[in-house]
Amino acid sequence: MKSPSLSLIAGTAALAAVTAFAAFTAPDGTADAAPAKAAARLPVERTSLVCPSPGISPLSETTYTSVTPAGGGDGPAGTAELLKSAAADLEDDKKDDGKDKGKKDDPGKPVVALKEPGRPVTAEASGANSPALVGTATGRLAPGWSAQQTTVVEAGNGRGLLGVSCTTPDTGFWIPAASTAKSREDYVHLTNPDDTAAVADIELYGPDGSLKSDVGEGITVPARSSVPVLISTLTSQATEDVTVHVTTRTGRVGAVVRAADEKNGSDWLPASTDPTDTLVLPGIPADATSVRLVAFAPGDDDADLKVKLLGKTGAISPVGNESLHVKSRMTASVDLKDITKGEAGSLLLTPVQSGKRAPVVAALRVVRGTGDKQEVGYIPATAPVGARSTVADNRDKGSLLSLTAPTADATVKVTASAGSKGGEQAVKKYTVKAGTTLAVEPPVPSGLKGGYALTVETESGGPVHASRMLTLTNGGIQMFTVQTLPDDRGTVEVPAARQDLSVLDD
Repeated sequence: MKSPSLSLIAGTAALAAVTAFAAFTAPDGTADAAPAKAAARLPVERTSLVCPSPGISPLSETTYTSVTPAGGGDGPAGTAELLKSAAADLEDDKKDDGKDKGKKDDPGKPVVALKEPGRPVTAEASGANSPALVGTATGRLAPGWSAQQTTVVEAGNGRGLLGVSCTTPDTGFWIPAASTAKSREDYVHLTNPDDTAAVADIELYGPDGSLKSDVGEGITVPARSSVPVLISTLTSQATEDVTVHVTTRTGRVGAVVRAADEKNGSDWLPASTDPTDTLVLPGIPADATSVRLVAFAPGDDDADLKVKLLGKTGAISPVGNESLHVKSRMTASVDLKDITKGEAGSLLLTPVQSGKRAPVVAALRVVRGTGDKQEVGYIPATAPVGARSTVADNRDKGSLLSLTAPTADATVKVTASAGSKGGEQAVKKYTVKAGTTLAVEPPVPSGLKGGYALTVETESGGPVHASRMLTLTNGGIQMFTVQTLPDDRGTVEVPAARQDLSVLDD
């Protein structure tokens, strides 16, 4: 056993050594007096995405597109892979009768595997059994990794062009503009990317408040699996406009609604941006024949919102719908009809009184065409492009990019990536005037073969909100889908650290 005096001597020597080493390694020997440096923004090293199951019809054809923008970072090469959900692998096992085990796909084999930044890769799937996908990107492929699934259903109740950007998993989602009406068949798809089960709750809110139901509580989403929930089974009330709130008790999920209308076809309805008092919903098509705004106030205060359309030359207030009152915890809606009148635009929602601000979420239900040629799409409120945002699936024809600058002039750089099967990137810059929407056909890669991605970067000026509309004509119907472009969060703020020897003081 060591004596107390020896222990004291050893401790004093160790403290002196630590102090001497710290002083020796500090710049100019004054580390503890040096001012703290500003935090640095560095590329993220890991990103997760989930894609809901697109299999809604034997007639469905789905394209998956995965891309990481060029110039994201100089770290290790990394991987970016989307794999079938565990539920899909289990279904494959059930179908296998033991005669062709050697012919089965390797369950660990990626459906889509990205090899390099700046050039997208694609994969195809068909039929009603197309699986949900879960995936992770690391290293140089992580910053800005984006994926989209685009499904064409030529006929039936699910008819349409259904597009959705694969979702970053989270613990909460607000999804306005869903419905439990008899003409609708809306499913919430919950996809769990992790190796342990998640438990989720689904709450529904209509014009009179909460639609009470115990069925939406405690929904188990198995590890690396997807669960579709028909929302009309969660309540006995048939309601035209419903806001869906998904939260998790344990774990995290991706949440998105597949909305199908027996008359107007179907599309994916993604979550709104987080509740805030000012919202932008970019990219209403010029030829929209019906636009319906659905909003919800999740807080304790009612929200009074000014409604403005930001068009090519400026802002206008729709006659008769200049404002919208949204009661606390109730869903409000208004039919804006053909508000764009031949000119593409974006909707801006701001508080009526600057001193009375209440957070809201919102989405648009947009219809193009007439009679039996109608087609539906959805535009949720979205965050600004920020530093950079990417939409993965674009074709040689049919893409329209909408750029909106609600408060100040802004300049953005738009990069069309190399093609998935050939072609070189193209770059173009655009200036967007304050209070306007600029709708343009984006640049296309030279010598394009296959699909390509569009990346939008804010270069100067105020915030820019953006969306991309993809169109495809089928059977005389102008099918379309709209994807918004919020900041890809490809970088993260890392605080600067400095030595502080005061921690050694008594």
